[in-house]
Formats: sequence, C-alpha cells, structure tokens
Amino acid sequence: MKLALISARPIIGNKTKNIHTMERYLRKTKADIYVFGEYFLSGDRCKDEFRDLAEPFNGPSIKYLQRIAKTKHCSLVFGMPCKDDKVDGLIYNASVLIHPDGAVDAYKKWFLPNAGPFQEKIFFDQGEELPVFSTSFGTIGLLICYDLYFPELPKALTLQGADLLICISASPSVTRKYFETLLPARALENTVFFAYCNLAGNQEDLVYWGGSQVYDPLGNLLIKAPYFKESIITCDINFKLLESARARRPVLRDIRPEIYQDLYLYSRYHTKNKPKKRKESTQREM
Repeated sequence: MKLALISARPIIGNKTKNIHTMERYLRKTKADIYVFGEYFLSGDRCKDEFRDLAEPFNGPSIKYLQRIAKTKHCSLVFGMPCKDDKVDGLIYNASVLIHPDGAVDAYKKWFLPNAGPFQEKIFFDQGEELPVFSTSFGTIGLLICYDLYFPELPKALTLQGADLLICISASPSVTRKYFETLLPARALENTVFFAYCNLAGNQEDLVYWGGSQVYDPLGNLLIKAPYFKESIITCDINFKLLESARARRPVLRDIRPEIYQDLYLYSRYHTKNKPKKRKESTQREM
C-alpha cells in the first residue's frame, strides 16, 4: 500500500481554496491513501468561526471530496470541524476517512488541549468513540494531535485490530520535540505502523513544523518530510511485517488487562494504595 503524507498550509476559513490545494497535491503523485493535516478543510485558528465552517458528514465539502476519491480510486484522510448529527450547536474536531467507493468514516477527537495557545474545549465537544476502519489493504485507526500524549488510545485501536494508525496534527514549532519523542514509542509499544501528518507554515500567530513521518511496528523511522516546508512524501507499507514484529516484541500478547481497571479507579477517584510497611528483620541473640 502506498501512503502519501502532505505537509501543507491551509487557508484560514476558505474551504474552497483548501479543497483545491488537496486536488493539486493529488495530481503530484499516485498513492492509495492521501493524508492531510488537522483542520485542513477549514484552516486552524478559526475560533468562533469554526461553528460556521463546520459541516455534517454529508455536507457539500464531503460530497465534493467523495467524487474526487471515486475518480482517482483512492482514500483521503483530513481534518475538519464537523456538526453533531443529533444536537444543534455541538461541533467536533474530526479526522475524516473517505474510501475509494465514496464511503465516509470519521473519528472525533477525544483529548482537547486547553492550555497555552490552544483553546479547543471552548469550541468543541469531545469524542466518545474509538472506531477502527477496514480497507482493502488493512485496518486503520485514526488519532488527532494531542491524542498522541495518551497511550491508552493507540492501545485501544490496536487491540481492535488496527494495522496502521494515522495521526493528523496541527503542531506548532514549540511542541516538535515532544511529538518526535512520542511517535516511535507509540509504534513500538503497539507493534503497529504509525503515520503522522502535520501542517506546515503559519496560521496567524503559530508556525507549524511540518515534518510528517512514518514508523514501522518496531519504532524504526521509514520516512520524514522536511521541517517548516510544504511537501509531499510517500511510503510503501508492507502489512506482512506485522506478524514478525509482534513475534519479536510480543507486547500485545503480554498485556495485563487488569491494569486498566486499576487505572480507572486511580484516575476516577484518585485512590492510592498505601505503601506497605517494611518489616524489620530481627536476629536472635546468641
């Protein structure tokens, strides 16, 4: 399977131009899956405008991109603000997967950063589901940016059968070192292919570092895009390598499920086990 990662700069608030940018990159090379960054449809730093830019998954932008996917017989992954399909006024930060037949799947971001320059909790509701998606090549799980900091999410997707995890991102330059520390770890600790696609260039006051990259199931870097420059990189993914990687590093076999119940209790109720008192050794007097 040939994967194409596009590090590019979307225009804030201009979905039409951003779709044209996607089409331009699709013409540059042939691939099975094309991946664009977080918020690529709308641009980042939109603030209250996110609510006006959000669409349902059967909205006009999705329908246009469905036609492109069918024409090129490829899959598309990209970020967008989406509307809740039941409750008016609720929107999510979503990663969308459009299949070659036009079918649409999506993941809604679980972890919304609200510190420093990030204020996602002001605008978005958090996702509640962790789906994986079947393709003709393998099973794909989707993540978005800050989700990377929470190892439970990639683990949950891998345990559901994900062969490839795709994380789209809008990571500014100040966070690059954190992301590049976590990416190989997430691949290795799940023995899964891991692709990361970041924006490049600036969005108002933030500069995004690009640097899209792919790791194999043992955490080895396969390819990396240049920093701070718009680019497209491609990588061939051989899913047959998963079996041998999981034999060499059997982390999925060795999971202890009971720890997750303990983690729930520690996190939900902030309970702590009392440290065990050390028994003092006694010696008989001779």
